[in-house]
Amino acid sequence: MTDETLTTIDPDDAQIVAARQAALDKTAILIESLPWLGAFRDKIVVVKFGGNAMVSPELQRTFAEDMVYLRYAGLKPVVVHGGGPQISAMLDRLGIASEFRGGYRVTTPEAMEVVRMVLTGQINRGIVRSINDFGPLALGMSGEDAGLFQGRKRGAVVDGDEVDLGLVGDVVDVDPEVLLTQLDAGRIPVVSSVAPDADVPGQSLNVNADAAASALAVALGAEKLVILTDVAGLYRNWPDRSSLLTSVAADELRRLLPGLESGMIPKMSACLAAVEHGVPKAAIIDGRIPHSILLEIFTHQGIGTEVVA
Repeated sequence: MTDETLTTIDPDDAQIVAARQAALDKTAILIESLPWLGAFRDKIVVVKFGGNAMVSPELQRTFAEDMVYLRYAGLKPVVVHGGGPQISAMLDRLGIASEFRGGYRVTTPEAMEVVRMVLTGQINRGIVRSINDFGPLALGMSGEDAGLFQGRKRGAVVDGDEVDLGLVGDVVDVDPEVLLTQLDAGRIPVVSSVAPDADVPGQSLNVNADAAASALAVALGAEKLVILTDVAGLYRNWPDRSSLLTSVAADELRRLLPGLESGMIPKMSACLAAVEHGVPKAAIIDGRIPHSILLEIFTHQGIGTEVVA
């Protein structure tokens, strides 16, 4: 018969007390997420990935973890991305001049080839690899694949005059069937913001990723659109940091929109368009904060600014 030594635990030991409290704190966090797990289970969430989160290796990793966590928690995330800084860097490397008019990149046919290469061939594959490091779930595609997007050229008004932006367009139609099939198969689609030109066969267009994410959220019947930014959220009276809005109704946002800084207008316009066309909620959140997606979806206070109807 083997003797067994019984180890007694002192319930007042400081280390044990601290460990138990840490475990209780984690339990409280899990319980806080319970109503959101129920509300979002089997629902689609479209996430526009960009800003510092796209260029910081640490934030890329935590973003990828968040996407896999969402999928394993029963949600259906879809990632949409652009890549302005990376496109500019590649154009500079190739000696191709970059010009911006009215906040948009003037995209020549030569530049469009670089846009497609960087977005679909470089950034998209990198995001897919990052997600698949934590679970073999991600699948990369372009808005050109399987008729997902249809685009149409757009111009911009600068100093009252309409200017030609080249191969820059808006998403005018979305066929979500290919994404719905992938979501039903348990995958996480990662979509680059390039669209075929509906008016010129064989021509591709550079489309704004915020607007593309918004159009996709509407077409998929998403429960929420989340746009990562490099700011804490929307301020009613920038630069007054005490005027940060945690929530804003669509009617109020419509009034605020003309007075926003140029960099915020496309993001808030995308949120507004999504809510106006049936997406229950849209939010801009600070992508500089690790696991900001989980904070936004699974906590009462969220993070950033939420737009509601």
